[in-house]
Amino acid sequence: KQIGRFFRTIDDSITLHQRKLEKLKLNKSALLQKLFPQKGCTIPDVRFKGFTDAWEQRKLDNIAKIKTGGGTPKTTNLEYWSGDIPWIQSSDLVEGDVVHVNIKKFIDNNALKNSAAKLISRDSIALVTRVGVGKVAVINQDFTTSQDFLSLSDFDGNDIKFIAYQLFRLMQENAKVLQGTSIKGISKTDLIEQSIAIPNSIKEQNLIASLLSQTDSIITLHQRKLDCLISIKKGLLQQLFV
Repeated sequence: KQIGRFFRTIDDSITLHQRKLEKLKLNKSALLQKLFPQKGCTIPDVRFKGFTDAWEQRKLDNIAKIKTGGGTPKTTNLEYWSGDIPWIQSSDLVEGDVVHVNIKKFIDNNALKNSAAKLISRDSIALVTRVGVGKVAVINQDFTTSQDFLSLSDFDGNDIKFIAYQLFRLMQENAKVLQGTSIKGISKTDLIEQSIAIPNSIKEQNLIASLLSQTDSIITLHQRKLDCLISIKKGLLQQLFV
């Protein structure tokens, strides 16, 4: 009975954290809808005080001065994969989170020289254009990617996180269009011809990016707590039963 009550307490705590996490994700989804103009519009439903100007539609080709693809070094050459240059693949990105990336693989300079992979400068945005379309992340260190990515750099003074959240919304739209089709991704040429809405005020960009970043940080914190509780339960199940 004591063991049963103990695990019910843990399960209740797990359920509570799951509900909190779901509510936070719903709140973020609502913010993304309200803080950015809907398709075909130039003014969002909700704005910070003091901002009234219409947003401007701009093509990605004009927003980012540098566009870089990726490539995969020869996987059978183990020396290529023993360096310290981050090599990012789609599974390293968390859908819906534009800040956190779980980099698992690293390559060396020879791999860089002998493959289609290219070194991309820090403070760039990596977008998945093939397997896992819809994932977007800001990368805060020099990196390389697989061929499933297009990376954008040098945003002409715009807030990079604001741009990332707008690109996330754009890529989610692309992912919906691709659902149910045999098309595996979106071409890089087609992608950079698409447009997003941007306010002229950098301060407005900063405020929106800050609010969404704080929301993401809280979501990440609750996700870690939930993962920890699930791990603790798993460990206790092994230890308390023969």
